[in-house]
Amino acid sequence: MKVGRYLVVGAGLSGAVIGRELAENGHGITVMDSRNHVAGNCHTERDRDTGVMVHVYGPHIFHTDDSEVWQYVNRFSNFLPYKNRVKTTAKGQVFSLPVNLHTINQFFGKTMRPDEAHAFITQEQADTSIVDPQSFEEQAMRFVGRDLYETFFEGYTIKQWGCHPSELPASILKRLPLRFNYDDNYFFHKYQGMPENGYTKMVEDILDHPLITVTLNTPFDRSMGAGYDHVFYSGPLDGYFGYELGQLGYRTLDFDRFTYSGDYQGCAVMNYGDKSVPYTRITEHKYLAPWESHASSVCYREFSRAASLDDIPYYPIRQVKEKSLLGKYVELAMRAHNVTFVGRLGTYRYLDMDVTIREGLDTGKQVLMQIAKREKLKPFYVSVL
Repeated sequence: MKVGRYLVVGAGLSGAVIGRELAENGHGITVMDSRNHVAGNCHTERDRDTGVMVHVYGPHIFHTDDSEVWQYVNRFSNFLPYKNRVKTTAKGQVFSLPVNLHTINQFFGKTMRPDEAHAFITQEQADTSIVDPQSFEEQAMRFVGRDLYETFFEGYTIKQWGCHPSELPASILKRLPLRFNYDDNYFFHKYQGMPENGYTKMVEDILDHPLITVTLNTPFDRSMGAGYDHVFYSGPLDGYFGYELGQLGYRTLDFDRFTYSGDYQGCAVMNYGDKSVPYTRITEHKYLAPWESHASSVCYREFSRAASLDDIPYYPIRQVKEKSLLGKYVELAMRAHNVTFVGRLGTYRYLDMDVTIREGLDTGKQVLMQIAKREKLKPFYVSVL
């Protein structure tokens, strides 16, 4: 087998997993990142004053049904149990999310059993005249009815996405659960947890291989690909092409960080559903590592806004305008020489961490298979247009 030299742009989960897969099969890997740390947006670091492990770019909770991915992350970090139990403040009360039996009974001032609550929501609250929901708003109205929609979804969504829910696709809401029992675990996946020593330590250990060289504080330029057999690019898709067709739309986040002596809110994540509150949620980071004990807290108020070129992109907007532009960039990507676009930014999709790792493993396997067959590497570009 020919031993190759490969450049991986981005030291987040995508780049780390692909680089490790190739290095373990004898290939030389250079991983570069423009930031001063690895792990991308799941970067964690311990606050020097409080000792709290802080999720620097906002909370990241690992959850998956993929047993291979779960085994993979546990190979590089000890994952401890963690259940994401989100609360929301709305109309002067605190409720549990996702909407569950306790939320429904509290909101409507009732004491319904599961079957009673199901009949109440589906027959008395849900707008059954909406047969095929096309927008987020229609999906919510068909899902839970106007009262719950306006309280828990409308204001939060306007703040998060910068537009009315009637302008967003129904698919955004379809992945949110509605439960007619008292289960307040936000996720329903088989495996859920947090890395004991943070995500950055996990990614550092993935990259800890004698055939991997990591270079930080290094912005990428396309000329850097010269001399490598192939480039795996996990940066912004439009950025690779110098934004020549225009900029793809993203939402970015601003964090108002503050400390608090004691417990600030008693949970990891508190959403704020009222439109009058300018931030979407507050994260109390010490609750993201419940096995630790800290006298003080580090908290983030989170504000969402449209991203500029100088901002960190978080959420792809993917509305009609963006999808049209994305299609044009995909055409360029498929014709690009010697490069494969991977990850959340490279494929312009919102990806959970487990999906990012799965695609990294699959990309590595496909590349190794092509190398073994002495084939020219083909683009591995995944895009849902």
